[in-house]
Amino acid sequence: MSEDDIPPAPRPKRGVKPSGKPTLRTIAEMTGFAITTISRALNNAPELSQDTRDRVQKIAAEIGYLPDRAALRLKTGRTNVISLVLEPDEQIYGFGSSLVSGLTEAMRDTAYHLVIMPQFRNVQPIEPIRHIVRNRMADGVIFSKAEAFDERIRFLIDSDFPFVTHGRSSWPDPHPSVDFDNEAFAYGAVKRLVEKGCTRITMVSPESALTYSDHLRTGFLRAANEAGIAHDVAADVNLSSPTDAIRNYVIKRSKRPDAPDGYVCTSEISALAVIGGLTDAGRVVGQTAHVVTKQASPLFAQFQPGAETVFEDFVKAGQHLGALLLRRIAGEGPEGLQYLDAPKFEWQ
Repeated sequence: MSEDDIPPAPRPKRGVKPSGKPTLRTIAEMTGFAITTISRALNNAPELSQDTRDRVQKIAAEIGYLPDRAALRLKTGRTNVISLVLEPDEQIYGFGSSLVSGLTEAMRDTAYHLVIMPQFRNVQPIEPIRHIVRNRMADGVIFSKAEAFDERIRFLIDSDFPFVTHGRSSWPDPHPSVDFDNEAFAYGAVKRLVEKGCTRITMVSPESALTYSDHLRTGFLRAANEAGIAHDVAADVNLSSPTDAIRNYVIKRSKRPDAPDGYVCTSEISALAVIGGLTDAGRVVGQTAHVVTKQASPLFAQFQPGAETVFEDFVKAGQHLGALLLRRIAGEGPEGLQYLDAPKFEWQ
């Protein structure tokens, strides 16, 4: 007789939970299955029937069973945890929540759980990474805002610790990454502004240390040079500047003889600040000035119909981040664990 054929033991009355902290033995006593079967069912072992897995998992949820992570780590060396390092302000416009949504979708039907580790501005970015690795708080880690020669990436490669970055780097060693093709976005955005009749354009770029800042500049400069139009990257402000600073920069630029008539924005927040500055300066977006921006939320286009947008799908990015990290944790080498999302230009 197989373990799946063991008849179920009498269950407690509906709504009555066993006293004390639920364990594997608790579920075994409630179902009549062996503890090994319970453990495999909770880990979605494919050799067990779907009915068995569903039944065990349903009871585990009903009684509030949680695995003992300390015991699991001692026994297997695994925590069944994936850690996402996230800055608090990355929740703006749903960036963080969209990544989390995609990650949880990727981890569905696995034994893994997602834990968010905050990255505060007054703490060096390497610190939460070191904390996770040295204390073995997770089986893998994900973080964003990758730099060209990011010390977090070097540390994780040297530590042989599974990770995936949201953004690429310039390290010669291959590492898992998920990114948006920002060079293609900037190139296409400039081409669109040229089509709109713009003759002088500027871009509000991210901080220069970030890898995708180089990608944006490359695409921006290539398209502008090909078109033979005047162009520059804003020197006084960047994507991390306060919105008031960006707005005031645009107002001042608009009063000069060489005022731009086209802007490339790399986020909705910067686009809102740019549009606010243009409006204050008496420009009409979509008529006397044009803006092309990336957007992560459909709300932006509804409130700013004069700007043209290119969607960056952070939910899809989260799905790929999770899928690649699971493959890396399973032992797959870093070569080939890269995904680059191509922008889709709706005006084409």
